[in-house]
Amino acid sequence: MPSPDLPPNLDHLFTHRVDTRAVDFVRPADTDRPTWAVYQEARYLGTVHAQVSGAKRHWHVQSLREQHRDLDDAIRALRRPATWQVDQARARRWARDILDDPHMIVLDTQTTSLSDPWAVQIALTDHCGRVLFNEHLNPLADITPAATALHGTTPQKATTAASFSAFVPHLAHLLHGRRCLTYNAPFDYSVLERELHRHFRSPIRAQAWLRKSTWVDAMRPYAAWKGLWSARRGSYRYQQLGSSYDAATNCQLLLTTLEQLR
Repeated sequence: MPSPDLPPNLDHLFTHRVDTRAVDFVRPADTDRPTWAVYQEARYLGTVHAQVSGAKRHWHVQSLREQHRDLDDAIRALRRPATWQVDQARARRWARDILDDPHMIVLDTQTTSLSDPWAVQIALTDHCGRVLFNEHLNPLADITPAATALHGTTPQKATTAASFSAFVPHLAHLLHGRRCLTYNAPFDYSVLERELHRHFRSPIRAQAWLRKSTWVDAMRPYAAWKGLWSARRGSYRYQQLGSSYDAATNCQLLLTTLEQLR
């Protein structure tokens, strides 16, 4: 049975699966602290300490001098490949390059759904976070209840807004010839591609319009900088940017997040 001084539901010896791979936790006999030595396939990964404050628990990774709110993330940090410091340095150089570009622009969209999405909001900021464009749109399509619950745009509210086509010339003026920074570029790119295809009634013209900008995705560099290794995927685990569902706020949040990488 667990000792009263241990965090709830964690015994002296237990096994926990992280990204489909079993990890064994062994509490040393010579300590009263909530501390476990961590093994994977009989290989010692490191030691973690549970730090409990009220209802909150953090996991301190001894060898890395890091704290993680989630035990799984603490294990992912211990699983980092030997190349992580090189990968992290590369992410820092990437961040400095993109953030120092005065012509760089940041883009985010909010949509009708995650599958076959249409835009209900598009925002762009400059490299300093100043809002250059922030419009709510009539998607001319249904908005799923799940999407409305996140970003707050109801079908009734959307019907009073202009459609994407009304903003195509202005978006071209802001985007063309610039690097366009996004978080999860394939998604935002696909949203604009669908809108442009509908506007031009031509996939070739839509793609030509988009190719006038250079699209840059921050997801992979940020994941490498954090260095939480997914054993299931064999790559660094993508990180959530935040909990905002406003496109302009997300653009500014992305810039603030990337400043950490410098």
